[in-house]
Amino acid sequence: MSRLQKLRHSLAQKELDVLVVSQPENRRYLSGFTGSAGWLIISNNSAYLAVDFRYVEQAKKEAPDFNVIHVKDDMVRWLPKFLSDLGFKKAGFEADQVPFSTYQKLFETISDDGYHLQLIPTSGLVESIRTIKEPDELQLITDAVKLADAAFGHAKSMLRPGMTEKEVAWGLEKFLREQGSEAVPFDIIVASGPNAALPHAKPSEQIILKNVPVIIDLGAQVNGYCSDLTRTFLMGDEDKTFSKIYDIVLGAQLTALATIGAGMNGDQADRLARTVIEQANYGDAFGHGLGHGVGLETHESPRLGANSADLLVDGMVFTIEPGIYVAGWGGIRIEDTVVMENGKAKTLTRADKKANIS
Repeated sequence: MSRLQKLRHSLAQKELDVLVVSQPENRRYLSGFTGSAGWLIISNNSAYLAVDFRYVEQAKKEAPDFNVIHVKDDMVRWLPKFLSDLGFKKAGFEADQVPFSTYQKLFETISDDGYHLQLIPTSGLVESIRTIKEPDELQLITDAVKLADAAFGHAKSMLRPGMTEKEVAWGLEKFLREQGSEAVPFDIIVASGPNAALPHAKPSEQIILKNVPVIIDLGAQVNGYCSDLTRTFLMGDEDKTFSKIYDIVLGAQLTALATIGAGMNGDQADRLARTVIEQANYGDAFGHGLGHGVGLETHESPRLGANSADLLVDGMVFTIEPGIYVAGWGGIRIEDTVVMENGKAKTLTRADKKANIS
């Protein structure tokens, strides 16, 4: 079943005549169009891509299965008329993408111009289809993972005490681009010493010293598809505190990798790793979820975390990334990208987990 067929099945279940898609990754997933602005208008028997002058020719090349419409007016003016002229009565829109002010203007236009059109907010219709990766998507993610793995090998060869976090981050981004990655899917994290206690630290002018934890979190992008990978290093002599916490985090991750199975939900998967960390008396220091989906976005469904009801099934790609963060000292996070295959989590990542760099 094609992507459009799957979406049309969902529209029928929701009793919608048409769906207006504006979320960039959803737009690309369904049509192939990579431009930064545009609207897909999809019904049971038609598919349109509406773009402004900047993207008309690009849309024709990238989305040959869609009827390309060149729009010249503000969306709140042309969209209600277009939908009404086609006879649609119940139009779904992506509520997470449309600002409330835009919704108000659309509603006013519909009311003022007398259109018999109902706007219905939706959430997750396309995203739920995207969670199951097709073979070509999985290959692109795997290629992105290989680039990230290579970048970690480069990191271990280039890291030296005295470098700044920013120097390392730029060196890694340069390496990734030279090796074929598109723009990095998120800002590379390089955090050392106390900065490593911040899960989303930004690289700074902090000098990287010996015998302190160094977290590096990076990803690559191939034809729009992403990878996400984290390793934690220590340069110099073995440190007892580092070794203790590292072993706990690694044990939690290996437990999750070995025991996550199809049919579990995100909360149950999270609990597998969290229990290991709690039993080591570091439960309060693991303040984020175990993982998240990876694909056209670096953070997408499914969510592995407390109270997540997202079911894990074959074909899903997600991260497993437990961490422990201690204010004033630093932190340790170990993250792999995996795919659910034959009911188990298969690790795509190959970067080694040796923590000490001599």
